[in-house]
Amino acid sequence: MLIDFYDKLAQRLSGAGNWLAPLGLRLLLAYEFFSAGRQKWGAGIGEAPGWFANQDFPVPFGLLSANMNWAMVTLGELIAGLAILLGLLTRFFAFVLIVITTVAIVSVHWPESWASLGQLWEGYSVSRVMDDGEFRGNFRIPLLFMAMLLPLLFLGGGKLSVDHLLVTLTGRSTSLDQGSEDVLAFAIATLILGLVAVYLILSWGIVLLLLSAALFVYARVRQVPVPAA
Repeated sequence: MLIDFYDKLAQRLSGAGNWLAPLGLRLLLAYEFFSAGRQKWGAGIGEAPGWFANQDFPVPFGLLSANMNWAMVTLGELIAGLAILLGLLTRFFAFVLIVITTVAIVSVHWPESWASLGQLWEGYSVSRVMDDGEFRGNFRIPLLFMAMLLPLLFLGGGKLSVDHLLVTLTGRSTSLDQGSEDVLAFAIATLILGLVAVYLILSWGIVLLLLSAALFVYARVRQVPVPAA
């Protein structure tokens, strides 16, 4: 009886979660990123401030001018923040914000140097952690934002979203809700995670990208028909 009660409760919570869980993430993330973009807009979109212009951005953003990067991140946070709030193209704009957050971590919040994962973890802090005058990082908040964006990237904006409304109106809701838990799905997932990780911890990123490539090859081989004997 207790197990049956738990199963029914879990069923109801899952049903409500499809509506409410993504909405909570969207509201908080939309507020944070839209507010950040609005502050940058208020500082002037035409010219990057000194602190921003002095940052070393990773490739390919390092090839662009500071003013161009400033304009892109400002507009990116404003547009993506509004889109996440509405649940419009949620997966795409979640990826946009993951890119912005990754670049911010690498350029601003990542420690100057680290010799071990334990030393790197010292940077999991809200304030700047200093060790003998060396910057140890303060990447806790952006890393949490990135973790919050991942469910929106993989699962979408939920049922209280413009995306779900459009999918329902076009009669595609059943097929999309089911998902595809095949090899190709995990190949795409590891590719996305690898592209992020390669900027943060290169060796981990390379491993994930190689795993993604292997999964893509495996998925492709499985699709090739075997010739009849």
